[in-house]
Amino acid sequence: MQTFLQSACEAVLKTGGFLRSHFGKELHVDTREAHDIKLELDRRSQKLIEEILLGYHPDHTIYGEEGIVEGSSAYQWIVDPIDGTSNFFWGIPHFSISIALRYRGQVLVGVIYDPIRNELWAVEQGATPTLNGVQIFVSRRKTLADAVISVGISKSLESIQSGLTLFQRMVRVVNKCRIMGSAALDMAYVACGRLDVYIESQINLWDIAAGMALVEEAGGKVELSPHPVKLGKYSIVATNGNIRLSL
Repeated sequence: MQTFLQSACEAVLKTGGFLRSHFGKELHVDTREAHDIKLELDRRSQKLIEEILLGYHPDHTIYGEEGIVEGSSAYQWIVDPIDGTSNFFWGIPHFSISIALRYRGQVLVGVIYDPIRNELWAVEQGATPTLNGVQIFVSRRKTLADAVISVGISKSLESIQSGLTLFQRMVRVVNKCRIMGSAALDMAYVACGRLDVYIESQINLWDIAAGMALVEEAGGKVELSPHPVKLGKYSIVATNGNIRLSL
C-alpha cells in the first residue's frame, strides 16, 4: 500500500502545483449553471492525475468527477481534481484535490491536498493519518455547545433548502457553524480536529472518499447513506465520534 500512497501523493502534489500556477488568473468556463460552475481546468487536472496514476498502475480504474477510465483490475481510484471549483474560480483560496484508492469496497488509501496552504493529509488503511507527515487525531470535544461544525450545501434547490434549514437549527446550539465550500477539506478538518462535525445531505463519492478514511483512522465516525432519490448521491455525517447529533 505504501506504493499506492506514494502514487497518490505524487499525483496531488503535481496537480496542486499546476493549479497554483493558474490560481487568480483568467479561467475558461466549460459550463455555468445556477449554482455550479465547471472549468476547463477541472478536466486538465483530472487528466494529469490519470497520467500519473495509470503510469504506475496501468490496469487500474479511474472513477472521477470528470469521467471514468475503465481498467482490468479491481483497484479503483476515486478522484476529485478540484474540490471547491467555485472557490477556485472566484479567487477564494479554499479548495483541494482529493484521491482515494478503493479495492472491493474498502478504501485502502486517501489523500487530500490544499495547494494554497501546502497542506497534505494522507492515510492508508490501518494506519494513523498524517498532516504534512505529523500524526493527526480528531478533537476531544463532547458537546454541541462546544462544537465547530460545517454544513455542506450542494447544487440543487432541494439540497440548498435542506442545508439552510439544518444550518438554522445548528447555529442556535453549537459554538460556531460554517459553510466553507470544499467537502474534502471539511472532512480533512474533522480528521485533524479543526472541525468537530461535517454534515451534507447530497454529496458525491469523489468528494468524500478520501476524507472518510482520514476521519475513521483518526478516531472519528462517518455515517454515509445513499440518497433516496438521486442515484450516486449520498448524505453524510462525519464527527469526532464523541458528539451525538439528532438530525
